[in-house]
Amino acid sequence: MKRIASKNLFFIVHRSSFTSFPPSNNVMSVKQSDYETLLSEYSSREGAIALLKQYRSYLEMIPSMRRPEESLITIPLPVARIRSSQSVGQKGASAANLRETIHLPCDLAILTCDPEWKIKMETEILIFIHRPQEDFSQLLGRWRKMQVYLDRDYEWLMPLSEQHMLSEGVAKTYPLFIVFETTPFRIKRGLAGAGLPFLTQTPELDLSEEMTQVPSWD
Repeated sequence: MKRIASKNLFFIVHRSSFTSFPPSNNVMSVKQSDYETLLSEYSSREGAIALLKQYRSYLEMIPSMRRPEESLITIPLPVARIRSSQSVGQKGASAANLRETIHLPCDLAILTCDPEWKIKMETEILIFIHRPQEDFSQLLGRWRKMQVYLDRDYEWLMPLSEQHMLSEGVAKTYPLFIVFETTPFRIKRGLAGAGLPFLTQTPELDLSEEMTQVPSWD
């Protein structure tokens, strides 16, 4: 313990108090460019696989590690047709009228599929990237909304190249949160407290244009 004098006032300072505080929340906010960089990177199958390699439990859910790029589908900012909650008890309505198209609150959906039979499988991994100006309750709230939406019957709006693939059926959804070095500590602590997996990422701003290929729909 140490006595400090300042302007005729004395303060008693405990040395241990300087090391007991958690990291400060007064950190630089997440930049929009950082969010956009990670979203664009994970939108490709190669980027999604590289992400899952950092979280082995989810990587092992890929049906074929010998053909990983043929074993998953990525849908950035996904949209789904979901059975309307108002349809319960209605009679005489067509199946199409009982569904509503919704822009889902996750940033990326990674759907697993059989590389041989080209059939969607049950495992679905939902990626939530910490957005600029987003606090813990908002980030967690996006996952909670997904749980509500996907508790009903739903059908993914598939990419053009995968529209032949059946996207309905029983599914098991798994969340993965992506945070930054600049993400406030309270958000990381909250995710850990809620038992939700997260990875801390550093965006690479110098993505090589040579690695970018325009997909063909043929």
